[in-house]
Amino acid sequence: MVKLTPEQRAALQQQPEGVACEDAETHRIYFLVDSEIHQQAMEALRRQQDRNAIAEGAADMEAGRFQPLDKAFADIRGRLEFPGRA
Repeated sequence: MVKLTPEQRAALQQQPEGVACEDAETHRIYFLVDSEIHQQAMEALRRQQDRNAIAEGAADMEAGRFQPLDKAFADIRGRLEFPGRA
């Protein structure tokens, strides 16, 4: 684990929501945040991705882009060369 420099610690104390840091060699920007803030952001992102996937699935259903579950399973079994259902 990389340890914070005194400069980074001071910046985080002044800006507890996070601090942008630039890599002097690559000029890439990184963002230092408390682990709890990071975890909350990742959970919010996951929830948004879930909502987007559900909305996409609902739109597919409304547009008629679906197949019955038995047909989907049969297609998967065929592609994976599994035996049919008994």
